[in-house]
Amino acid sequence: MSFIKKVQSYFGNIHFQSLFGNGVMAVISMVTIAILYRSLSINDIGVYMFLMTILVLVDTLKSGFLTVAFIKFYAGSDEDRAKEVAGSAWSLAIAITAALIVINVVTYFLSSYTDNAGMVLFLKYFSIISLFTLPFFMGSIVVQSEKRFDRLLQMRLIYQLLFTGVIILLIFLKRATLNSVILTYALSNLAASLIVLFLGWTKIETLKSTTSKTFWEIFHFGKYSMGTSISANLFAVTDTFFINFFLGPAALAIYNLGGKLLQVVEMPLLSFAASGMPGLSGYYNNNQKLEMMHLMKKMVGMLSLGIIVIAVLSVIFAEPIIALIGGAKYVHTEAPQLFRILMSITILYPADRFFALTLDVIHKPKINFYKILVMLLVNLIADYVGLRIFKSVYVIAIANLFPVLVAIIITYIPLNKYSKLNFWNIYVIGFNESILFIKQLHHTITIKNKVANN
Repeated sequence: MSFIKKVQSYFGNIHFQSLFGNGVMAVISMVTIAILYRSLSINDIGVYMFLMTILVLVDTLKSGFLTVAFIKFYAGSDEDRAKEVAGSAWSLAIAITAALIVINVVTYFLSSYTDNAGMVLFLKYFSIISLFTLPFFMGSIVVQSEKRFDRLLQMRLIYQLLFTGVIILLIFLKRATLNSVILTYALSNLAASLIVLFLGWTKIETLKSTTSKTFWEIFHFGKYSMGTSISANLFAVTDTFFINFFLGPAALAIYNLGGKLLQVVEMPLLSFAASGMPGLSGYYNNNQKLEMMHLMKKMVGMLSLGIIVIAVLSVIFAEPIIALIGGAKYVHTEAPQLFRILMSITILYPADRFFALTLDVIHKPKINFYKILVMLLVNLIADYVGLRIFKSVYVIAIANLFPVLVAIIITYIPLNKYSKLNFWNIYVIGFNESILFIKQLHHTITIKNKVANN
């Protein structure tokens, strides 16, 4: 029974639930990407990736405004306050979506002034996608705030299985085209949103509890915390624009193949960021500074060590990994080397992500906002100068290193002032915590063997 209870405790752990959920979704997403790369031409997949990158940025602007602020003000609140926060967040989300629709009316007519296929599709339809995803998005931040990562997994599965299932059907019917794939993406999001509304996980009924005070409280916090959320996507968009307009959609397809595989790293980062935010906020709200900082160091250290292992394996096995996901036609392109470069840089991602997250928790989101502006400037300069001199997609990958380094330096300084922070000690803590985790895992396996033998 002790082994069963131990296993149950792992499944009941919110970090494990979040990681498991993101792991499942990463696998399904990789399968979907592999299907798309094999069913569309290199040029069409480049157009699709360009469109998806910009749509994700628009969605991230909304989620950046709301996610961190919602969790911060909602988690642990009493019932009346929770309704107030949920209703006000819904009102703000609707206001943002309405603004996007108004902007889209203008951009729809501007689309005739460009002949870039991806840009035309974006300028015409981006607000429709934002509207279709609104209930799904609100449901996801509600269940995350309530630490219901089981529901979060169910929601993601609903969307991903709908999308992937229809794509497979289109391929079977020999109707898989760029337009049909984009239409499937939009309708799958709409269907998933309607299902989540029906399940009652969105708290849409709290709209009547909206207050002006809470609305503006979320808005003013969100306008700065947005910087943390959009950081990774913003640079992806910058890279995407440069490659698309300087080198073309085919080069973008090759670059994105290596970039999409970064989900192997993004998965644990997103998981621990989602499950760690309530923990960091809880410690801060209870004036437990040392415990909060230790939790941050633990997450950064352990994740960094895990990513080092993944990066080494990626460097060694880049060619077969690219062949598995994209197909044999991509093995002899720049994709494997791009994958090696990008995976090596990801070792620094945990420090960047959790330093920024902790600044949000200690009410310093403004630093993250200005940090993003500096990072964007550095990335723009590196991309532009690199492409002008070398005209190679490799420089875009290498340029990703500079904004990450800048971000770590900018966020480290205020965190060190808040609580003395030895950067290298973070990895020592991560190593010690990893050893402890391995020992606990070994102990669990030993118990399992004993139970089996008995």
